[in-house]
Amino acid sequence: MPRLTEQEQQEIIRFIEADKPLPDKYRFLLFEDKREVELVWNGKTNEVCNIVLPFQTIEQVDEPRAEKLSEADMQLTMFDTRGRQLKGWTNKLIWGDNKLVLSSLKNGPLRQEIEAQGGLKLIYIDPPFDVGADFAVDIEIGDETFTKDPNILEEIAYRDTWGKGQDSFISMIYERLILMRDLLAEDGSIYVHCDWRVNNYIRSVLDEIFGNFRDEIIWFYPNSGLKAKSKKFHQVHDVLFHFIKSNNFIWNEQREPFDDGKVKRQPMRKFNSTTKKADVVRNHDGKIRYVEVVDKLVNSVWRIPMLNIGGEILGYPTQKPEALLKRIIKASSNEGDLVADFFCGSGTTPAVAEKLGRKWIATDLGKFAIHTTRKRMIGVQRQLKADGKDYRAFEILNLGKYERQHYIGVNPNLREAEQQKQLEEQEKAFIDLILRAYAAEKTDGFANFQGKKAGRLIAIGPINMPVTRLLVEEIIFECHRHQITRVDVLGFEFEMGLFPNVLDEAKSKGIDIAPKFIPAEVFDKRAVEQGQVVFHDMAFIEVKPIIFYPTDKKAGGGYE
Repeated sequence: MPRLTEQEQQEIIRFIEADKPLPDKYRFLLFEDKREVELVWNGKTNEVCNIVLPFQTIEQVDEPRAEKLSEADMQLTMFDTRGRQLKGWTNKLIWGDNKLVLSSLKNGPLRQEIEAQGGLKLIYIDPPFDVGADFAVDIEIGDETFTKDPNILEEIAYRDTWGKGQDSFISMIYERLILMRDLLAEDGSIYVHCDWRVNNYIRSVLDEIFGNFRDEIIWFYPNSGLKAKSKKFHQVHDVLFHFIKSNNFIWNEQREPFDDGKVKRQPMRKFNSTTKKADVVRNHDGKIRYVEVVDKLVNSVWRIPMLNIGGEILGYPTQKPEALLKRIIKASSNEGDLVADFFCGSGTTPAVAEKLGRKWIATDLGKFAIHTTRKRMIGVQRQLKADGKDYRAFEILNLGKYERQHYIGVNPNLREAEQQKQLEEQEKAFIDLILRAYAAEKTDGFANFQGKKAGRLIAIGPINMPVTRLLVEEIIFECHRHQITRVDVLGFEFEMGLFPNVLDEAKSKGIDIAPKFIPAEVFDKRAVEQGQVVFHDMAFIEVKPIIFYPTDKKAGGGYE
């Protein structure tokens, strides 16, 4: 480190006394930094999340469910004749913030399970780069279209991703890419999908974190709709960056038919170990020997239509074609390998991975994305069964108790005792806020109840995670112990599959539980003061099947 001059020392003291940031030149004078080129942005830090949170199983899916096999059959094979998985790795569909998911996968007990499968060989991600359209989704029900607004966790994620524009987006993706690098196997690859909005930043971040650049792939989608008028060239491509963990990486050469579909005559070539080149092969008379070929090596420009209209479109706004993921997965993984997508969206990566015989982990923060992927994967399982092929069960997980400081802003620069004190104060303020918005009074002496209103006790779910089955079971247990019969459960989100089963369970024990959504308006001080905050009841749909029996052709059959 170069010695500071007296003038530089005095200048540093003046900046510190004035509580002003030091000029950039002192970062290099004071601290050793061997990077020749570095991407710098406001708020950059090398601190990476390392907490481990428990995964809770929401549901295990193995469709279509097969009959119970005998113990002898189970010992013969991992799969029965219908393809149903009996043991081994279970694929993971995880609902939650992927930063906390990645940290828990990297540092938690699931890491051993991942390593037992040979490690994570391939990561594909398509992070959100469309500012303003990350979590709002249009859903068609019958002939009508409804917009699904983001929930509170998605709103927090949107704020963290785009709250400070590109600076906060880069910070978001930087930390997650470091976690992905540390989770990736030594012979693994990562493909990052981006478009013109952020590709220059993402390339720089990937260079800094991985360093081992392999490919810049242009995905050209020729069926993109044309704009009537524009002051820029029409956008008909996205970019994929391919980076590797080490030079010993998995690679399977990919070929594709010629553009015109015709057979070509090409000179036969043979690798020359001396010149390290492919030399032309000649006959004894010196003439070049030709061979007929029907395909060519895939290059870095991929001409793949946006979506297969014949049944592939799911109505998910950022859905990618299966042909795109098929090429990536086949090129950079082998059958039985574990692949992952930490922004899985509509579930294209796990769907293609399942069809190609790979194991998978897929995560997303959006509840609609998890629902869409779940439905899609059940369809994949059913199709594989119909085709007589093996398939693997998957489980839907979410994160257990979140560290509240990630969402309610505990100052990380405070000492541990001061952080805990600040956390307790903020949790108390949060409960007081919800009770005031709900027009309820506070109550003490209970483990799970924070207030009461009109003869009903009130349980408030956490700000940073869904109300889980475990929490509701604790509420039911406390109700039974204190002979409480009427409870309102308030939450921003409720775990998938929680209702109506748990309500029926409580009702059978004489307990009336009313789940209600906490609206985002609780954070609007004026709305709370004016009593304008409405807590809506949790709604769910009950479906009654109507079966048609074609008993009489003339009468057109009948309904039952």
